[in-house]
Amino acid sequence: MKTAKPGDLVAVHYIGTLDNGRIFDSRDDDDPLTITLGQQEVFPALEAEIIGMKEGQVKNIILPAEAAYGPRRQENILQLDKKAFPADKELAVGRKLNIEFADGAARTMIITALGEETVTLDGNHVLAGLELTFALKLAAIVREA
Repeated sequence: MKTAKPGDLVAVHYIGTLDNGRIFDSRDDDDPLTITLGQQEVFPALEAEIIGMKEGQVKNIILPAEAAYGPRRQENILQLDKKAFPADKELAVGRKLNIEFADGAARTMIITALGEETVTLDGNHVLAGLELTFALKLAAIVREA
C-alpha cells in the first residue's frame, strides 16, 4: 500500500471542527482537497500529519491555534471615526469591508462594533486563536513524486 511522501499529489477528505463541535469546513468524495505535499498549500503541521499516511488511512488531527491561523492579535483591531467612511456606505456589525491603507496594502476586515462616532474593525482571520480538529482521510495518492 502506498504511503504519502513529499512531492506526492494527494486527495484528502476531511471534516474540520472547533472545540464546540461546530463544523468550519469539510471536503468529501464529491470535492476532495487535492494538494502537493511539500508545496505549503496547507498548514505545515497538517501537511506533516499527512506525510506517512497510507491510502485509505483515517486520522484525527488537532492543530493548536499557533499551528493554524495563529493567535488573535490586538494590532489587527482598529477603531476608526465614522467620518472616515462614505456617507452612503451601509455599516452593520458582521459586515465585511475591504480596507485600503495608506501604504497601498488592502485587507478584508469585519465590523465588530458600531458606536455613536466610531466603527471597530477586526482584521484577524475568523479562526485565529482557535484550536482546529480535522477528521481526515487520505483518499488517494493521485500522483507519486
